Amino acid sequence: MNNFKKIGLTALAASLVSTSVFAGEMAVTGKAKINWENYSGTAKDTTKSFSMGNQLTFSGSGELDNGMNVSLSFVLDQNDDSSKAGAANKGAPFDSHSVTISSDAMGTLVFHGEGGDSAQNAVGDTAAGNIWDNFDKRVTGAAKLSESSAGDNIMHYTLPSMVDGVAVSASYTPAGGNDESSAAYALVYTGVEGLTLSYGQGSSDGQAAGSGGSTANADTTSMKASYVYGSVTLAYSDHEHDSNTTTSDQDATSWKVSYTVSDAISVSYGSEELDSNGAADTSDAEYTKISTSYTSGGMTVSANYQEAENMSYTTAVGEDEEYYGLSLSFAF
Repeated sequence: MNNFKKIGLTALAASLVSTSVFAGEMAVTGKAKINWENYSGTAKDTTKSFSMGNQLTFSGSGELDNGMNVSLSFVLDQNDDSSKAGAANKGAPFDSHSVTISSDAMGTLVFHGEGGDSAQNAVGDTAAGNIWDNFDKRVTGAAKLSESSAGDNIMHYTLPSMVDGVAVSASYTPAGGNDESSAAYALVYTGVEGLTLSYGQGSSDGQAAGSGGSTANADTTSMKASYVYGSVTLAYSDHEHDSNTTTSDQDATSWKVSYTVSDAISVSYGSEELDSNGAADTSDAEYTKISTSYTSGGMTVSANYQEAENMSYTTAVGEDEEYYGLSLSFAF
């Protein structure tokens, strides 16, 4: 991500006795990127397609007289909200935006106006990096990782450092039109060199169930561990979603191994398995991914192959699919 342009902003505040001037900067960042991809399957072959990166991030920060740091982030991503039926900004180029207030003494408070993660969501990605997310719109009823409540107008708080190597965070999602508000927390431990352990737990109170589609209360727990040993990184995760609607329960396990060949070349292989208790679900959804990247002089070439089996938890025709992707990005 590189600065394309800086825009100076000046705000004036007046009172009966004095006038103060506050100045800040908003930096606009983005990435030059070209993509090629193709899906292939028994009944799901699609045309090979090209695309380019279309996301810009506006961000700025400053320190107040009382020592607090305040920052703003606003992302433009073309048509990001096109899938939000009835959304006021449906089809508009708006994506996640947030305000962050922090200090050494109070910790960090982030208010996500849109696109926020709960504390559990923030540590809830699978070890392999959510491979399922590349296939979840390919067939009706495709597997998705069920998580605790997140999204718009969510507060995420990270406590100040109290113990070396331990980070504690919590989040709160207002009730809105739901029966109750939802909360989550997470702990991340990095006290041993090369080792990262994370644990997150959160609720979805009055939210739509992960796979059943009915209103249900649920609790989600995520555990993950990764260890770096020389050029090799090993990671494993376990994810459990328990709903008061039994058919909406879900378990997901995942692992990944990465190898850094040199400063320029890296290779990784990962796997995910999602198990659903849905009444019509007869098989686990399984995903694998192998990827490699090469970086030289500000240019990165990356390629990946992904495979999905039983995408909507059945062995019907069209449930298996392969994906090929190639991207070229530039840093300047």
